[in-house]
Amino acid sequence: MENDFTLDEALLEKLNRYTRKPVSAQEVYTFPVILCDNEIDRDGERFSVPALERLAELFVGKTGIFDHDPKGENQTARIFDCGVKTLSDRLTAAGEPYTCLVAKAYMMRTDRSKDLIAEIEGGIKKEVSVGCSVGRKLCSVCGADLRENPCGHIKGKYYDGKLCSVILDEPTDAYEWSFVAVPAQRNAGVTKTYGAGAAADDIKALKSELSRCEEQNFRACELLKREIMSLSFLCRPIMAVETVRTLTESLSFSQLEKMYSALKDRCSREDVSFQLERKTPETSGGENSSFKL
Repeated sequence: MENDFTLDEALLEKLNRYTRKPVSAQEVYTFPVILCDNEIDRDGERFSVPALERLAELFVGKTGIFDHDPKGENQTARIFDCGVKTLSDRLTAAGEPYTCLVAKAYMMRTDRSKDLIAEIEGGIKKEVSVGCSVGRKLCSVCGADLRENPCGHIKGKYYDGKLCSVILDEPTDAYEWSFVAVPAQRNAGVTKTYGAGAAADDIKALKSELSRCEEQNFRACELLKREIMSLSFLCRPIMAVETVRTLTESLSFSQLEKMYSALKDRCSREDVSFQLERKTPETSGGENSSFKL
């Protein structure tokens, strides 16, 4: 898809809205950027077309950096124009006409920027991703807002021949766009946060952070399951191993915590911490005292 452009007088006027003093076409390097699209990305998510149209407004004037690191020294370029482009002869995995958000960016021609310009021209610095927030995450199968009403459909799976994905809709803000090595979207790339008011510092490496949290949650759940298994042997009546395993298998971390606390309280009330119960001659019917665990 050809997205290159010529910096004519009309575009130069748009560009100069972001400079302190007017600059000439010879003083700047301009280039097109596909920021994001409506194709299903590596995370099983995609933007709706209305979301792309809204992002076209929000991304005008936003700065380009590296790896979503919001340091001033990482600022490299700025978007001065943005629009949505649709290819009616190309369909996405969801069966929609392919639509993408195309931006026009500029940077000043300086000794510092000449290496980056050469890398862009040589196709080395190419992949980008965006930092933005959206108001809604919708299930593509049933349309449920997943933040308010989780539906149980799993992205990446097919339901009646329809691939499930998460539709990102109603953007509330656009933070920045970055040059990255491995974007989530195959044609551009996107790093996403949900909900208005997300700080720029929270955008960096969200994907790896979520992965780390999921791993920690898994480990914590497994630990709680083992503790519950141990406590179930101390409570009366003793619960069968398979019964306990079946009960805990589908529980969330918070549910496992509640089950663990309930068993712990029960064991405490029954005083089962390896306590010996003494049988006296009167209760045992014999002369010699006996004990049982």
